[in-house]
Amino acid sequence: AMEFLPDGRMRVTAKSGGAAHRYPEGEASEPISGLPEVDLVGQGGLLDVALAPDFESTGRIYVSYAEPREDGNGTAVAAATLVLDENGGGSLEDVEVIFRQEPTYDGELHFGSRIVPTEDGNLYITVGERSDEPIRDQAQELASGLGKVFRIDPEGEALPDNPFIDNDDALPEIWSLGHRNVQSATLDGEGRLWTVEHGAKGGDELNRPQPGLNYGWPDVAYGVNYDGSTIGEGITANAETEQPLYYWDPVIAPSGMAYYDADLIPEWQGAFIVGGLVSQGLVVLHMDGDRVAFEERVPLEARVRDVRVGPDGAVYAVTENPRAGSSTIVRVAPEQ
Repeated sequence: AMEFLPDGRMRVTAKSGGAAHRYPEGEASEPISGLPEVDLVGQGGLLDVALAPDFESTGRIYVSYAEPREDGNGTAVAAATLVLDENGGGSLEDVEVIFRQEPTYDGELHFGSRIVPTEDGNLYITVGERSDEPIRDQAQELASGLGKVFRIDPEGEALPDNPFIDNDDALPEIWSLGHRNVQSATLDGEGRLWTVEHGAKGGDELNRPQPGLNYGWPDVAYGVNYDGSTIGEGITANAETEQPLYYWDPVIAPSGMAYYDADLIPEWQGAFIVGGLVSQGLVVLHMDGDRVAFEERVPLEARVRDVRVGPDGAVYAVTENPRAGSSTIVRVAPEQ
């Protein structure tokens, strides 16, 4: 993942638990120290990074990661103060875990995760449902933190207007349920949350999660299991769950998402830009209100892990080559 600092540098995380700053010219700083220990297993490791809205005055920063635990692991979010040094590097200080996904599970898959700060300083946190049967069924259970979108304050507490705050049988941090593995999330120009989650074999979904609503997984889904069998009863709709606003079959395998509100690429104004792992490039969703009018593909010939709009209006993508163990940062802009 990556996030731009106010001075134009990028804060870039690596799955193995490292992080550094990169300058606009592409040079990297020394690694950032003070990061929490991560469980580097399967899809687990250091995940997302986000700045608090008041970062310039407080230095407050958030990271999400697969947290090693006695009986397995789980997605966690830590808050810290980023202290920069004279050499362009820095350290995380006063690190405090403000959110832990429960239950703990001894698995390697579907940790999520994205951190989306809102203008008022609160946070949306997305996670996965840990993939395996039957534990993935807990995406439908309000007492479980699997397969949910959460909404918390900067200290990790549930917001008083969260939809299940008065339900004694529910986790008060839950915003919406029935999600599979959300690795793409951002706010639109009105401050509303949008997500794209991984489907199985077919069925990646664009949603605008609403408070208290159920998005179906794994009872209702497009696509099939990886072995070709039906998911649940094989239904794509019922009266109790929401339909995606848009879905992909075949999948793009989404990771990273940004809302374009800059001037450098005027034809992308108001579009969502989603990273694609399988589609190996950017997927630009041109919107008509809350519906997708059409999509545009920008091939990068690489798996895209995160997408951000830079202060210069260009779009930046972090790519990966798992076989080579390498990664690049790509700048996408109009031809000069």
